[in-house]
Amino acid sequence: MWTLSALFVAAFAAATLIPAQSEAVLAGMLLAETNPVWILLLVATTGNVLGSLVNWGLGRFLQGCPPPRWLRIPPDQMARAQAWYARRGWWTLFGSWLPIIGDPLVLAAGLMREPFWRVVLVVTLAKAGRYIVLAWLTLQLT
Repeated sequence: MWTLSALFVAAFAAATLIPAQSEAVLAGMLLAETNPVWILLLVATTGNVLGSLVNWGLGRFLQGCPPPRWLRIPPDQMARAQAWYARRGWWTLFGSWLPIIGDPLVLAAGLMREPFWRVVLVVTLAKAGRYIVLAWLTLQLT
């Protein structure tokens, strides 16, 4: 039970703006064979998606607030960013699994007021897909 909790926390933290490494934890647990693969995938995906929803929620909250002094974005740059998101939109959320840029993509979706249901659906597909590929590779290479 504690190992699953550790996996959940690692996956949750990795999906927020906090740097963390859930892939190593999942791979180690897969190799240890202490739990069925599907349970590990479910726990890791759930934690990672919930962590991403924190980013989305922060974006929604920050959308109506003036940015801090160090993060002031000129109106023309903000307009360009909004136009870019309007063209590419929710499709960018399929990149939510990517290191470094994935978390800010979900935050941007919150800022751009992307619907909750769409964020949950696309982010879950992206994050689950990444963990499934990681599990398959881990188990094939052992």
